[in-house]
Amino acid sequence: MQRRYFDWAASSPPDGEILARSLKTSLELFGNPSSRHRDGRLAREALENARSRIASVLAVPPKTVLFTSGGTEADQLVILSLLRPSTASVPPPGLLVSAIEHPAVSECAALLARAGRQVSVVRCGRDGRVSPDDLTSAISRAENPRMAAVMAVNNETGAVNDIPALVRAARQARPGLRFHCDAVQAAGKIPLDFAGWDVDSACISAHKFGGPRGFGILYARREFDTLSAGGGQENGMRSGTENLFGALATAETLELYASREVVERNAAGARRLGARLVAALRKFDRCSLIPSDRHDEDGRFVPHILLASFRGIPGEVMARVLDDRGFSVSTGSACASSSDKHPALEAMGIAGKTAFETIRISFGPSTSEEDVDALIRAVEGILKELP
Repeated sequence: MQRRYFDWAASSPPDGEILARSLKTSLELFGNPSSRHRDGRLAREALENARSRIASVLAVPPKTVLFTSGGTEADQLVILSLLRPSTASVPPPGLLVSAIEHPAVSECAALLARAGRQVSVVRCGRDGRVSPDDLTSAISRAENPRMAAVMAVNNETGAVNDIPALVRAARQARPGLRFHCDAVQAAGKIPLDFAGWDVDSACISAHKFGGPRGFGILYARREFDTLSAGGGQENGMRSGTENLFGALATAETLELYASREVVERNAAGARRLGARLVAALRKFDRCSLIPSDRHDEDGRFVPHILLASFRGIPGEVMARVLDDRGFSVSTGSACASSSDKHPALEAMGIAGKTAFETIRISFGPSTSEEDVDALIRAVEGILKELP
């Protein structure tokens, strides 16, 4: 049975050649990059070369690129910095967090709340996007807000937030407010422009664009106090011996799959596949798209991620039956697979049976029209067989 992969939002198929080549180089340059002997210097040179290549793709200074173990750690380094002690005369710093955030951010927000920090939730519209007005309103109600966190592309719905507009609204409402953006799902789907977006920090994760699992990038426009302590690597903001293999592989996969030029070149094909899938699913009586008004070429969403609900069929059942027929889909975020919650859907006012009957379909650059058509035929067959 031929397998067809439609869970790119969870993890993309890795580029085996790049990973093998990077592993070979890292094995040859086995020295600790912090060591001052020749072996250490060679490893350091390769590490910094990878950092410069990544910075070039992101159009930011190399010193602002920090290496982490993934998007989750990058989010945590930024958000949990609000737990640093404050003086008695200054109220503890507060956090504004959108209602659609990935658990990497929302669970950090919950931790802050348990530690006594004020956390204000910024609502979203029925399409799952955050508006500047909603963000401004939340800022006006918050006590001593110090940071706002809004993701660029939602991992459940594919909704795209206008980050530059949100940053402008936030800074106008609260000068000096730090803005953090989880851009993990954006990498490879929309052009990344952290400097142009004017965010203070942002993160991406290598395994979303063909790179290795367990490696991430934190963009930090300026240094800030983190809760991380240790040997002082990564400008003292993320201690620990550097992962040369991850840096090398990420630099090459980022260049190959997520640079602005590549994303813009692949955009038409992605829109075509997304429109094909949306149009076909709309024809099935038992299928509802989320949101219900999503159309064939809807600029509010990246075409690569689609949520569909099938009346009378639990999402877990549909995912399992499709898996038996050779198709990999999911019921939502892999990082929340042990939970029945769908944060984005709840924030959009979608709950109950509709959320319970939802699956997420996501694709990437190597997905073909044949793959999409095969998935559509499989769904059609399942809907005829299941009561």
